[in-house]
Amino acid sequence: MTLRNFRYLAVAEAISFLVLLAVAMPLKYAGVTEWGVHIMGGVHGLLFIAYLAFAISLMKPAGWTYLQTFWILVASMVPFGGFVVDWWLARNSPDDLVVQ
Repeated sequence: MTLRNFRYLAVAEAISFLVLLAVAMPLKYAGVTEWGVHIMGGVHGLLFIAYLAFAISLMKPAGWTYLQTFWILVASMVPFGGFVVDWWLARNSPDDLVVQ
């Protein structure tokens, strides 16, 4: 896993969260269909778990402090948070860092 891959994962997780909140949930509560929540909920759940696991595994190799890691993890629970993490990593970390 590289930091570049983690940045892609952060953006994918943020997009899945926004689709779940802005498309699937309104369709469910409008009575149109619940399938969007079932599908996007599962997709977002997998991306969320992967995001958390990779963020924790990148902490030491990337040289993040506990506070930085805390905010990276909190960002996964906030709409648009993954975009902020991607932006921050683009400016503060080398993309070619590889984690075994």
